[in-house]
Amino acid sequence: MSIAIRDVREHELDSVLALNNAAGPAILPLESARLRQLYDHAEYFRVAERDGALAGFLIGFGSHAQHDSRNFAWFAERYPDFFYIDRVAVASRRRGGGVGRALYADVQSYAELRYPQLACEVFLEHGADHALLFHGSFGFREIGQHVMTQDGLRAAMLMKTLCSYPWVRDTYGNVLPDVAWLQRPRKQILAVRPTGTDA
Repeated sequence: MSIAIRDVREHELDSVLALNNAAGPAILPLESARLRQLYDHAEYFRVAERDGALAGFLIGFGSHAQHDSRNFAWFAERYPDFFYIDRVAVASRRRGGGVGRALYADVQSYAELRYPQLACEVFLEHGADHALLFHGSFGFREIGQHVMTQDGLRAAMLMKTLCSYPWVRDTYGNVLPDVAWLQRPRKQILAVRPTGTDA
């Protein structure tokens, strides 16, 4: 009954799409072309596997990415350096079983070595208490709200300071040690950070 977190595989995109679109109003629906675009450009795109079956996924972008999300743009207008959780979904039969926590632990482990803050949003229209409580238990705090004009959806914009980042930056600068557990996900190759940043 263990949970394995790993990079998504291209042949799993149809399953990811089905999982996304079955998640309900807490996440925006996707079309296959949009998911392919996320797959091609995301810095972080990992899945959770439990008992050999896809149980959830999480997609994320660094603040220097060319990402066209309106919520991402909201953060980018206000903060120079962060890692953005674009979307996360857990299969309904797996909710409450630790899959979401495993995905968030993994993305934090990735982000805290490279970015000072972790950002995401929670839509408020559809009984968001469980999502807000989940994020609050991970140390996120609301820094504002944003209304997506095309959809009319209001989102609580959440951010978490990553305490390990200053030490990692001061100790290693922009070059992390070449050890297996620090290898960037496959998608990171497409999102090399610009030189001249202090992160």
